[in-house]
Amino acid sequence: MSGYLRPGLLLYTGGRHLTSFFAPSHYVLSDTRWKTCPLPYQARNFSSRRGRSEGSSGQDGENTLRAPIREMDFQLSRLQINAVLCANEQSVSIPEFDGRGGPSPVLRFESNQLSANTPLEDRRSSTSCLQTRGMLFGIFDGHGGHACAQVVSERLPYYIAVSMMSESVLEDLEAAMETLRPVPPILQWYKHHNDYNYRESATLYIDHLRVYWQELLASEEHGDGMRPVDALSYAFQRLDTDLSLEAQVPLANDLMRNTAIQAAFAGCTACVAYVGPEGVHVANAGDCRAVLGVQEHDGSWSALPLTQDHNAANVAEVERVLQQHPASERPTIIVDDRLLGVLMPLRAFGDVRFKWRRELQQSVLENGDSDLEALNLYQYAPPNYLTPPYLEATPEVTYHRLRPQDRFLILASDGLWDEMTNDEAVRLVAEHLTGIHLQAPVSARKLNLGQMHQLLLQRRARATPALDLNGATHLIRHALGTNEYGEMDQERLATMLALPSDLARMYRDDITVTVIYFNQNFSKTTN
Repeated sequence: MSGYLRPGLLLYTGGRHLTSFFAPSHYVLSDTRWKTCPLPYQARNFSSRRGRSEGSSGQDGENTLRAPIREMDFQLSRLQINAVLCANEQSVSIPEFDGRGGPSPVLRFESNQLSANTPLEDRRSSTSCLQTRGMLFGIFDGHGGHACAQVVSERLPYYIAVSMMSESVLEDLEAAMETLRPVPPILQWYKHHNDYNYRESATLYIDHLRVYWQELLASEEHGDGMRPVDALSYAFQRLDTDLSLEAQVPLANDLMRNTAIQAAFAGCTACVAYVGPEGVHVANAGDCRAVLGVQEHDGSWSALPLTQDHNAANVAEVERVLQQHPASERPTIIVDDRLLGVLMPLRAFGDVRFKWRRELQQSVLENGDSDLEALNLYQYAPPNYLTPPYLEATPEVTYHRLRPQDRFLILASDGLWDEMTNDEAVRLVAEHLTGIHLQAPVSARKLNLGQMHQLLLQRRARATPALDLNGATHLIRHALGTNEYGEMDQERLATMLALPSDLARMYRDDITVTVIYFNQNFSKTTN
């Protein structure tokens, strides 16, 4: 995500590295040929959160910038293309049995990221819950910099896991903290060596997580822990509240305070899937997306979306936002398909400019002893800012019981969905999984005889095994390289990957994808 559209708002702020806490182990996974190559198509609309190309989502407003069409004097070799695409890919196999008397619902997962912003504003997380059963997968799409997405990706899995723990397990955690004994591990992380890790604020995060589980222990209703649907919803809201409070209170040092302010004033959307003994629970706030790949009994494939985008294209979501404010504000709350004319997603972490009173924003920025110019933060409130909050991080949670025909789940930031539909994504992963090429339908009305002949030649060449060993990489390759006929265009792909950083963001967004493959023995057993 690029940040807000309007000038003088949140820009990228220099990143700092933090580390995960309570993690027992981490899985950390030449010459250029020059020629003149024109950009393959007009630059895309540039906005804080752009809509689909060709107006399919209705999110492209009038306030857009277009890059000039110009000749680019570079081209990447096939080897260089693969090196760029594979730099952040991750593949992890999960033991078929979880060690607790039953099969694991996840057989393996594959993940990848490709940046358009410098640095990348998306984040991802993959963890196993060690005190309860199941795995957590998250995609976090940052805007106004990466600070909020970074913090949420590191902390949200802990809040969810703690919410599902029983009272007795939480008592063990608290006893270990009080007696300074080793704390029982909560999560096992699967990290790529390029994934960011914070360190400076780890003690603050541990303290606030402890406060959270102390409150759960004080509750008479916690007992055996929250159900997944409640744990996901409550964890999202609690973490967003903690982000807000941490930006308002004095902290141990300037670095910690600057990090807290950056995280609160930036923002991110989030889509988290909990795959456990009961099936799949997905919590979504914003416009990342979760899509299930289903193989029917006749061998055909279909896409089953488990989330809805929270943006202006979602009529029910717009009405939800409007109902929370006086009728007199209806003309000004959604302007140019953006919240208050500025922000694309209608649910997000952070983004306190859309949640706090003006006076509180001014007080925090003026009295925090932080160098706002160095942090690229400025005094600003959106237009027609009358009855905050206008934004929240409460997720929409859906549940799906796994069936034998449910083969995989795709989690991805909107950078992927801007380039392909749900059905296209499922088709690509399905052909990658099975090795059987499923031809995309083409309307003959759009093609003359010469174009049809060229398309047949391309399809014959494409009927070879996929280049990528990783399903997420396969999706990203086709998101950037697919031409108007639905076929892979190597020249187009090379050009899109070779765009310099000042142009890349105008043609594409950061893309983060995780593909989770289900253990069919699990679904057969549970059904």
